[in-house]
Amino acid sequence: MITAAIILAEAAVIHEGMNATQSQSYGAAARGGATRSDVIISGDTIYYPEVNQANILVCLTQEAYNTYAG
Repeated sequence: MITAAIILAEAAVIHEGMNATQSQSYGAAARGGATRSDVIISGDTIYYPEVNQANILVCLTQEAYNTYAG
């Protein structure tokens, strides 16, 4: 998931000329824990690097949805 977020942000910057920021966080577990990656893409300056209201949410497990849907 984090690799997909990095690729998306880099593609927006390199190929579309947009501004992008990508941040990530890992759960307490070393493997198999919940991870999160926020990507913001904008034609304007990005002042705050975390998502306030998502347009798209991608979850690979029900646990991830339960943790991050809010």
